[in-house]
Formats: sequence, C-alpha cells, structure tokens
Amino acid sequence: MDNIRPFYVMELLARARQLEYGGRSIIHMEIGEPDFPTPEPVVLAGKAALEQGYTRYLPTTGLPELRVRIANYYKSRFGLALDPARVIITPGSSGALQLVMSVLIEPGESVIMSDPGYPCNRHFVELVGGKPECIPVGPETEYQLTAEMVKGALTPSTKMVMIATPSNPTGTVMSSEELEAIYTVVSEHGAVLVVDEIYQGLIYANDGSTALTFGDDMFVINSFSKYFGMTGWRIGWMVAPEAYVSAIDRLAQNIFISTSSLAQYAAIAAFSDECIELMESRRVAFRERRDYLLPALARLGFNIACVPQGAFYLYADSSKLSDDSFRLSSDLLETAGVATTPGKDFGDNQPERHMRFAYTTEIPKLKEGVDRIAGFLKVS
Repeated sequence: MDNIRPFYVMELLARARQLEYGGRSIIHMEIGEPDFPTPEPVVLAGKAALEQGYTRYLPTTGLPELRVRIANYYKSRFGLALDPARVIITPGSSGALQLVMSVLIEPGESVIMSDPGYPCNRHFVELVGGKPECIPVGPETEYQLTAEMVKGALTPSTKMVMIATPSNPTGTVMSSEELEAIYTVVSEHGAVLVVDEIYQGLIYANDGSTALTFGDDMFVINSFSKYFGMTGWRIGWMVAPEAYVSAIDRLAQNIFISTSSLAQYAAIAAFSDECIELMESRRVAFRERRDYLLPALARLGFNIACVPQGAFYLYADSSKLSDDSFRLSSDLLETAGVATTPGKDFGDNQPERHMRFAYTTEIPKLKEGVDRIAGFLKVS
C-alpha cells in the first residue's frame, strides 16, 4: 500500500464539492466525466429492467445478448468479425484491468507503460506484486510509446506492455502503423499487449480503429463510461484472447460474481441507432470545446505542445506560470473557483510542470473558467 498513491483528482473533486456545498461557484475542468447525461433510451432500458425484476445475478462473463451486441458493434464500426465468447463484461474498465493484471502478472514481473499515463494502471500492477516500468514520453512522440522505446525497455522480466489510445491525460492517438509495430515487438518477445481503448469512440478526425485488427492474442479494454456517457453505471468490457477466457471467468466469479444486472440490460440500448447518432453529435461538441479551450489557454501562457486527437483533455505545460503545478492547481480552486488536475497524478515525468484540463463542460462555462484563470494570473 505504501507504493499506491492517492488518486489526487478525486481529492480535488471532493474539495470542489465541499466548496460548492458552502455556496461557492466552481468551474469543473478536473474530472474525466462527460457532463452529458446518460442517453434517455439507456435510462429507460434500465428502468424497464428494474420494473421487470431483472435484478438477479447474471453469468460472470456477462449477459449473452450484450456480448453479442458488442461483437456486432466491432463489425459495424470496424468491419471486424469478433467471437462474442471473447467479450467479457466487467464492473467498469477498472474491473477489467484488475482481472487482466491478476491473471497475467506474477510477483516481480514487469509491465511497460508510458509516463505520463493514467495513474491507476501502475497501481493495478503494484496490487498484484508486479513492477510498473514507466517510460518517460514527451511531445516529440506525442506522449506515446514507440516500438523503438518498447524494444529498448524489454527485459526477461517483462510480461506485459500497456498502451492507451487515445490517451489520458494527453488525448493523443497512436498511429495504426506504430501500434502494429509495437504489437510485433511485444509478440516476438513473448509478452502480452494490453490496449486501453476507453476513449476510442471519441476520436475527432475519423471513426478511428481498434488494435484487434492486428491480432487475436492481445487484450483490449473498453468502457461504457466515456463515449456512451454511463460513468456511474460502472460497466465496461474487455476483449480477451480465447486462451484466457476461462481463467478470467474463474477469477471474476470469485471477485465480482457478476457486473450489475441493471447496467447490463441498460447498456444493450446504447447500441441503438438513436443512441449512436446522439453519441456522434456529442463527439462533435467535444471537438468544438477543444477548439475553443486550446487557444484560450495558450493565450494565458499555458503551452500545449500536442493537439489532442481524441478524449477530452488538454495536457498543458504550466512552467511559465508556476514552478509547482500542484500549488497552482490548488490556488486556482481555492481562489478562482476553477478545478483542474495537477501533473503529479499522472506519473514522475516532470509533473510539477504540467496540468490537465478536462473540457467536460459546456463552452460558456469553459469561457467563464478561462476568465477566472486570467483574473487569478494577473493578481498572482
């Protein structure tokens, strides 16, 4: 436990809520949670499941109809034929990550990942006695690992390489060519590739792609939280190699029993034409927010070296404004009423120089937040 740090953004969110409870107005740019409500068809499906008494345990690997719907989604969006038996429904993507780490990692084995990166990934590795090997990445590679970096970091103890595209906290997308090259390097080493595609639906230039195109011996993690707007429903999924499905099933039986039945019945409706059309309109809205907030922050002195191609984050260098991003983030919350996330949540790669801004609120509120930051910086 000494190696598992707090999730600082949750502490900041708790403080922001406390200030709001006391009457303060807070502009939220800290939490990775879309402000859009869960689509109405999903809510109605959840209510119908409750009214019909669908409240009992489901198969540990998930509701069969939902697993088929997810497989069909990969077919319609990416042209990929996927066996529904490889789709495993989990209590959020966090549940999927816990299962993957527990099934794959022996104590002392290492997992290669990028720094900065989503903080819980390295903590899941620590939880099972593994060693996170965090490789510093920067603007020169758009904050993504490269095949060359991975090859240079591989050791006999390397069991897994984990990548995220689009990534958190930077929103950058790995090219298909680089992803395939990493997959080749990892496979030749005898390790396993795990790809976080939680923000896959929120790629702005096109529909994106999936790593599953390159092989069926990798793990791909996804979620209903971000693109589908179902954060509090706590439901995600993974696509696992066939050889690991039985082990994951056995372990999940012991840890979770099953994912929420109501959430699973509700999630089936997320793939309706009505919901997909709504999600696509929200993707456009996120892009418009990015296109406003990026130049607005740049004018205030934040340096955003890479334009995010997905997700809903800006990873900004704040070193021209402060030598301590954690203090700056705290001061912005307490003085200006703007909640942001300091770089120390995402690793040890110059965290004091960086902050993450989430554009998960509407543009008028983003504008107000920018105005408040501008006023604070002039005063400070």
